[in-house]
Amino acid sequence: MKKSIMLQGTASSVGKSIITTALCRIFTQDGYNVSPFKSQNMSLNSYITYEGHEIGRAQAMQAEASRKAPSFRMNPILIKPTSDCRSQIIVEGVVKENMEATEYYKYKSKLKEMIKSNFDELLKESDIVVIEGAGSPAEINLKKDDIVNMGVAKMTKSPVVLIGDIDRGGVFASIYGTIMLLEEEERKLIKGIIINKFRGSLELLKPGIKMLEDLVNIPVIGVIPYFTHNLEDEDSATDWDKYNGNPEGDLEVVVIKLPRISNFTDFNTFKLHRDVKFRFVNLNEDIGNPDLIILPGSKSTIDDLILLKERGMDKQILEAHSNGSYVFGVCGGYQMLGNKVKDPLNAESSIKEVEGLSLLPVETTFRQTKTTTLSKGYDNVFNCNIKGYEIHMGKTELVEQNYLPLIKIDMRNGLNYYEVDDGAVNKDRTVFGTYFHGIFDNTEFTRNLLNKIRESRGKSRFNEEILDYSKYKEEQYDNLAKIVRENIDLKAIYAIMEEVL
Repeated sequence: MKKSIMLQGTASSVGKSIITTALCRIFTQDGYNVSPFKSQNMSLNSYITYEGHEIGRAQAMQAEASRKAPSFRMNPILIKPTSDCRSQIIVEGVVKENMEATEYYKYKSKLKEMIKSNFDELLKESDIVVIEGAGSPAEINLKKDDIVNMGVAKMTKSPVVLIGDIDRGGVFASIYGTIMLLEEEERKLIKGIIINKFRGSLELLKPGIKMLEDLVNIPVIGVIPYFTHNLEDEDSATDWDKYNGNPEGDLEVVVIKLPRISNFTDFNTFKLHRDVKFRFVNLNEDIGNPDLIILPGSKSTIDDLILLKERGMDKQILEAHSNGSYVFGVCGGYQMLGNKVKDPLNAESSIKEVEGLSLLPVETTFRQTKTTTLSKGYDNVFNCNIKGYEIHMGKTELVEQNYLPLIKIDMRNGLNYYEVDDGAVNKDRTVFGTYFHGIFDNTEFTRNLLNKIRESRGKSRFNEEILDYSKYKEEQYDNLAKIVRENIDLKAIYAIMEEVL
């Protein structure tokens, strides 16, 4: 069996990534060799593959749901915005260059052959390839040389299922309008419709479904109920409120929501610690005196650091730290905690140098080359095994003696290293910094850190069973597959893939 199916949506955030993930797990459960594919992804949430290449985090999640290692072929183009009109373009997992939006629009037609080649390679080694589109196929101003929606469906000869989001209202109009704005040959590719995020009585919805089917002559093959999950979102239209968890927790952890925040999925695991009250805070909010303040990654560290200072958040962080709050920086957040951030080659910003928060004795200099590795080691505070992934163009160095690095790295991309240092810890062990994305997924380390903070606040240790985050995610994938399997016509999905286009 060598088949493919494509999921497109009436808009961003209608549920394409999650339903793609669900189908990847369902087909895998049914005994097929499955691969996800998204030709072009725009996201600041990224992941490093075993090849040392960078792809969108959603495709890594879909690969996990397919029970296979993520590969750059699953997302051959990744666009990481650095400003409203400029982005870093990553092709086959490697940085190509920074481009203005108009530059990329002219350039992208040259990538069609590369996209088709990567899809063909995936199909060759798979039974089923589940393709995810992006945004809407009915962006009539951008349809020329499309390489992510109907352009890919035609290129790969894949049938399309169109997803609409009923929770935001206007689902019938959005589905009908999307289909009517397509060319006739494109409409013929749509073989089914899924209505997502439904709340209420299905009996009351059925007359509308019948009228819609009569109008567009395409069957509705699923109505998926609204449900919550603890899987990862794209960052284009994130529901930030869903990340605020455990209001009864007695340990408050806050993440500063930087304007260009990247890899915020680093913090999903905090919801599994029952003593943690967790929330994101904007730069104009009062953070109070939380137990742990986290500065996350950023695609534009210097610009976000300047804005953080303009809004006075730096003073709030420093005051909270002086009152006993611990501070932890990841990647760009780690760079901000140092004395200086320098960009002499304008690799990331037009500004050459900016002062950091000086909570760690380090300085960062941006380079033109990007470090992208899967990394392993152990930490110097709790002596726990640590694994994660690094994505950074900065090189950060300790500028004072007698300070510990946070992590001793002994492996990168499967190759042994002789204890390379990463990160830093201040002398009283209240400020931590690292380049390791996913560090909090190492639950033994995280639990030790949280208990150290509890003890500093005069609270007893919270001794719960250490959670296996990988096992937890597996359960989430299975739960997701069960919900979708029960609410779509799976026989129709398989029949759609058998049709000759």
